[in-house]
Amino acid sequence: MNTYRGAVRALLAGSLLVATGFAAGGALAQSKVAVITPYLAQPGTQFYVEAFQAAAKDEDWDVNVIDTAGDVAAVISRIEDMVTQNVDAIVINVDPTQVTAGLQAAADAGIPVIGMDAGSDPLLVTNVTSNGYAMAAETATYVADRIDGQGDVVMFIFEAFPPVQVRSVIADAVFGNFPDINVIDRVTPDVSDGGIADSRAKMEAVLAANPEPGSIKAVWAAWDQPALGALQAIEAAGREGEGIVITGIDANPQARDAIAEGGNFEATVAQDFTGIGTTAADVVARVIAGEEIKQGVIYVPTKLITAANVDEE
Repeated sequence: MNTYRGAVRALLAGSLLVATGFAAGGALAQSKVAVITPYLAQPGTQFYVEAFQAAAKDEDWDVNVIDTAGDVAAVISRIEDMVTQNVDAIVINVDPTQVTAGLQAAADAGIPVIGMDAGSDPLLVTNVTSNGYAMAAETATYVADRIDGQGDVVMFIFEAFPPVQVRSVIADAVFGNFPDINVIDRVTPDVSDGGIADSRAKMEAVLAANPEPGSIKAVWAAWDQPALGALQAIEAAGREGEGIVITGIDANPQARDAIAEGGNFEATVAQDFTGIGTTAADVVARVIAGEEIKQGVIYVPTKLITAANVDEE
């Protein structure tokens, strides 16, 4: 009998330990995820970070969004901090080749890192983004067609960030296929304040250097902020009547408003920022669950926006 009671006690004790383990596991089950970016001042980044956070609520994750406010180098130390905190996953929005030390620290610790509109890198599980090649081809060909394949064009570029850098590569290729299109300036604006103000200042300088009406046929911008700055400069100079064609990429609210007004800003490309954020969250959930992601890049569809469809959802 004593043996039986002892067995029962042992069984109950074991059950209690298991139950306690489940309770502790339940308390510890909330996954910790860090999102790190130096570009939170950019509207596009804000949109997909917000979408990621919304999706994370459904997963009951503890999400820590870290903004290094334009300081790319600081991303490395922030990644290392998250490694020390032993988070379950890290999401970055920055050129991965510039933060290799941080990515290696995460890899050594077995912490997966997912790119959210970042760039491709062997140390990333995958990169969730829009197809920059396709977007740039659409806007560059729009410009070429609108100016009948001839005239001087100003380009606003940003080669420090891979998703934007590839756009200028494709635009260059498109314009290079038209012998009568001449790229007269390649401008890299300061994006620390969002990019509009400095783009306006730099466009004002370009206009001053090319004062003759018709001397600039178009402005191709790799994203909307420079396009909006260029538009402000053109209007302030009283040169909006010259028919200078402006295109951007992102279709942020200000760009849509400008296109709807029917002025110089004629086209942009709508990225599905919500789709990027939610897809990145889906990838994180799959990785945390132990799934192997085989795609090095996951593209989210985009759409050309002009006056013809700017009012559509």
